[in-house]
Amino acid sequence: MTRLVVGPFNRVEGDLELTLDIAEGRVAEARVATTLYRGFEQILAGRPAADALTIAPRICGICSLSQSMAAAAALRAVSGARPPPNGELAANIAHAAENIADHLTHFYLFFMPDFCRACYADAAWFPEVAARFKAVSGAAAQDVLPARARLLHVMGLVAGKWPHSLAIQPGGVTRALDLGEKMRLIAIFGDFRAFLEKTLFAAPLEQVAAIATPEQLDDYAQGQGDFAAFLRLGKSLRLDELGRVALPLISFGAYHRAQGALFPAGLFDPRAGEARALPVGAIGEDVAFSFLHENSADPAQAVTLPNAERENAYSWAKAPRLAGEPAETGAVARQAVAGDSLIRALIAKGRGIPGGTHVFVRVVARVMEIARLALAAEGWARALRLNESFSEHAPAPVRGAGIGMVEAARGALGHWLSVEKGVIQRYQIVAPTTWNFSPRDARGIPGPLEQALVGVETGAAGAKAPAIQHVVRSFDPCMVCTAH
Repeated sequence: MTRLVVGPFNRVEGDLELTLDIAEGRVAEARVATTLYRGFEQILAGRPAADALTIAPRICGICSLSQSMAAAAALRAVSGARPPPNGELAANIAHAAENIADHLTHFYLFFMPDFCRACYADAAWFPEVAARFKAVSGAAAQDVLPARARLLHVMGLVAGKWPHSLAIQPGGVTRALDLGEKMRLIAIFGDFRAFLEKTLFAAPLEQVAAIATPEQLDDYAQGQGDFAAFLRLGKSLRLDELGRVALPLISFGAYHRAQGALFPAGLFDPRAGEARALPVGAIGEDVAFSFLHENSADPAQAVTLPNAERENAYSWAKAPRLAGEPAETGAVARQAVAGDSLIRALIAKGRGIPGGTHVFVRVVARVMEIARLALAAEGWARALRLNESFSEHAPAPVRGAGIGMVEAARGALGHWLSVEKGVIQRYQIVAPTTWNFSPRDARGIPGPLEQALVGVETGAAGAKAPAIQHVVRSFDPCMVCTAH
């Protein structure tokens, strides 16, 4: 048995370290460590309740608006505020723009460059992929970065600035748009559609969003575009057999409107192929292997207390659990819970292998979500009614407890807070990467990535094997949120 440590991990938001036990050229056991502590939960305690709207977005510079949305939702649960329809639409537009931008960054700049390594030089697809996606010299960056910048303009129009906007409030969105700004939004989404339909998908968005079966996906993969190129190399490398794990998939729900959420909250069991309601009360956090003092497992009651000397601890992340079991989150969970037939079929597919997620379906779900969100955001922009309010007055929370649940790009994000005399007594955050990159729990059960790495072939490259990189990046980690 050989023990190898990989860290710091590049092209990751924040600090990540892997400890891998390798036997006979494969990972026998993995430990995933978040190596940084930031203490936002302690910073928030003792402050006026509204300070959460200023401080929580600064947890992260790439999913800042998602943190704003969760903080506003938690305060809304205490105050009883209800945003008007325009407030919901505007928040959805800004949130979708942030999440699409994250998906694009991940696909083009974090994930695909790993396939430009010399070890793949003999593959038939290599010249095309290296020319497009190689770090620094690849042609794709000059296409995607201007398109991504347009999405940031959307957030500027709706939220005033990005990141760390104060426009998202319990009562809605403080920045009311005028006719000119609405038309600019529609024009930006039109330009962005043109980029997607020319470069990423090389097909109309409606056609891409309508792909419902693996067979239809295979047909699409024979065409042009960067997504089709990924699908071909993914099939060649059998990425549907890499990084497999069969855990419950959890979604907190996203993009709410009066007629319901675009992605509902819930659970999907990949082994049984069944969806069910989300048992919010079953969410807990275990710290058996975390550099933290023992505390309540209930996020509504817990207080985060660092313990850097804790014996056997190896991560600053907690271990979120659902009814005592680990769960995976992300775009694949959102779409499986929502009943997407393509994603559910890819999860179920395998050569005698029980249903579960893998590198291929995690990336497919993320890219397919770009098409679906772009279409939805176009509709939301057109639906804005400029003669109506964007925000309602929300009384300052005085006493009570609330939970704010949203879906960041990387998955389920929850804020639990309690308020007494207008002051935050407790604030607990369960972030998407905390779910996926959690350490072991008191029963010794590994987190999702720790399980997904077991069995991965390393060969002579050891811990630097490309397969290790592919599995880790398929979850699109954001360690700064994990170390909040």
